[in-house]
Amino acid sequence: MKADLHTHSTASDGQYTPLELVKKAEETGIELFAITDHDTVNGSKIVFAHQNEFTLKFISGIEFGAKEASHLHILGYNFDINSEIMTKACDILQKSRMERKFRIIDYLKKQGMEITAEEVESEAGSDLIARPHFALVMVKKGYVNSVNEAFQKYLDTDEFQKIERFKYSAQECIDIIHRSGGKAVLAHPMQLKLPTNKLNLFIGNLVKLGLDGIECHYPEHSADETNFLLNLAEKYKLFTTAGSDFHGENVKGTRKLIPVEINAAKLFN
Repeated sequence: MKADLHTHSTASDGQYTPLELVKKAEETGIELFAITDHDTVNGSKIVFAHQNEFTLKFISGIEFGAKEASHLHILGYNFDINSEIMTKACDILQKSRMERKFRIIDYLKKQGMEITAEEVESEAGSDLIARPHFALVMVKKGYVNSVNEAFQKYLDTDEFQKIERFKYSAQECIDIIHRSGGKAVLAHPMQLKLPTNKLNLFIGNLVKLGLDGIECHYPEHSADETNFLLNLAEKYKLFTTAGSDFHGENVKGTRKLIPVEINAAKLFN
């Protein structure tokens, strides 16, 4: 099926509402689709409530950040969105995000930027506050010229990473997804910035924790990197997925919805 299984809506840090996002996916020719908002399934719930309005196959999705590394993200798919385990996990993570926003405001103030909680909350339009919301406010107030600049200079630096929020371990992320009836996939592996030999070992360790798949097809992966990951997936008997990590033109303008043909059978058994 032609799939895009890594996207974000206004339920977390995306530009488009869940239903707008599904409509755009259909227009792009995507047949299998997931919204993988950070730490929430509210977007998926909206889509399932309107599933008779579209023709593509929609499955539940989520993206967790694991505490072992800043770019270690675990995607969950095809789980029960009403799972008590998933609901409790999301509530804990969102509470931590809400508390962290004040520490981010203090951090930006030290960098000479006056930003209020109300401004960030208005930009978010939801209960989940994430870095792109701060970046958009920074652009609007003229502190930076673009969202990318906001991330490069302030929101994705070593100093910023010291502003902690609660995260589950990779083992806990995988367990939450499995106990909710879903499959766990490693997102954008090359963002871990590990040498290939260490990435090989890292993925092997995740497999021991129960990892089910790898996001091999990703816009920022080169052809060689994609082939390397496909070989690792075969080595560890993992299924492969494809995702654009689309947030919207105003948030991450270079990323587009991309239908990639994958064998999706293992997502459903």
